[in-house]
Amino acid sequence: MAAGYKSYTKEFSKQNNDFPLQYTNQIVNADSLSVLKQLPDNCVDLVFTSPPYNFGMGYDTHDDETDWPSYFNMLWEIFDECIRVVKYGGRIIVNTQPLFSEYIPSHHLISKGFIDRGLIWKAEILWEKNHRNCAYCAWGSWKSPSGPYFKYTWEFLEVFCKGELKHNGDSALADITGNEFKTWADAKWSIAPERNMKDYGHPAMFPTELAYRALKMFSFQNDVILDPFNGAGTTTFVAERTGRRYLGIDMSKEYCATAQDRIDNEVIKDFSAALNAKLALEGKDKSVKERGEIPNHKKPKKEKIPKAPKIVKYANPDLITEECSILPTE
Repeated sequence: MAAGYKSYTKEFSKQNNDFPLQYTNQIVNADSLSVLKQLPDNCVDLVFTSPPYNFGMGYDTHDDETDWPSYFNMLWEIFDECIRVVKYGGRIIVNTQPLFSEYIPSHHLISKGFIDRGLIWKAEILWEKNHRNCAYCAWGSWKSPSGPYFKYTWEFLEVFCKGELKHNGDSALADITGNEFKTWADAKWSIAPERNMKDYGHPAMFPTELAYRALKMFSFQNDVILDPFNGAGTTTFVAERTGRRYLGIDMSKEYCATAQDRIDNEVIKDFSAALNAKLALEGKDKSVKERGEIPNHKKPKKEKIPKAPKIVKYANPDLITEECSILPTE
């Protein structure tokens, strides 16, 4: 039998450590690399992040249009520290969008980097935005096979595990519902893009529901969630609202202020209730017992309805007597 992931994974220390109290539930305005270096090994349960795209986005402090070797060098300085601080059995999830116009498959390059460093590739989730990332008129070679240009409406979530596939935790702290688990196990997540980026003053945010799904699918309540590119704070906002500990780091003072304000004031949508209502309308809600909305008992047996007496027709009704009820027909 093929060795599977064991053919490329590496040995990591199984000794997990407590997360430092001074960084627990904090939004830190600093260079991520300097903060990460202060954390002990194996202390974070889940890294969920979306690094800068290098598409020329108008970030507050980051130059998002550098040469690709410099870009990936920057990423791996941060990701190498993330690998170090994530626990044995912990996960790293990277949301990324390849630059298709320059044929840079960043999702493949990032995945190869994590695999080369010995992490286990667990999953690739398609985030279907139903929204094109280019003008519809960009065809490449119009009506010619010489160089057609393709349009994409999705991004990727690449999921990796450190040391082993299983992330141990208290089952009582697993807050994902049956409907959520069954729906999200389909690795194509159709979620509209963030509509309020102007309100948050950030040019490239993933929507709250994307973080909500990822955190509930891959972590327990009270786990430590790290986002080293925290931006306007969607990861840390969802972590706080779903009962997880968090650390968000960003170089922008303005983004950090927005991230903290969201934690202090913003109300999160009840995505679980919305999913239940959607499935109920489709006749697919199978978790009403789980939510205690109907008693847990078998369906009542159907009442038996007695059959009507058989009516026998006679060929010659005049031949029926009191002693004879049925006469054969000729």
